[in-house]
Amino acid sequence: MSENTVTVREARAHLADHVDRAEEGTPTVITRNGAPVAAVVPIADFEALEEAADVLLAREAEAVLTEAGPTVTMTELLAGLFAERDGDTA
Repeated sequence: MSENTVTVREARAHLADHVDRAEEGTPTVITRNGAPVAAVVPIADFEALEEAADVLLAREAEAVLTEAGPTVTMTELLAGLFAERDGDTA
């Protein structure tokens, strides 16, 4: 899979061509002032990236829960927040 790089102006002028290339499996990287800022990618690649991000976030959340020790219920959390707001220390 080859990479196609264009400026924002070029991408704007030929968006349909870049969408066609993405459908064919070729991403287009869009640059602004020489720096990459966006990409037009095949939808399968985008969906795979989203799925991988979801898996990573779930793993990170699981790790935090196992390392954090005791947990509280939502009721306990809300009661504590309202107590702080109302000036209670109990």
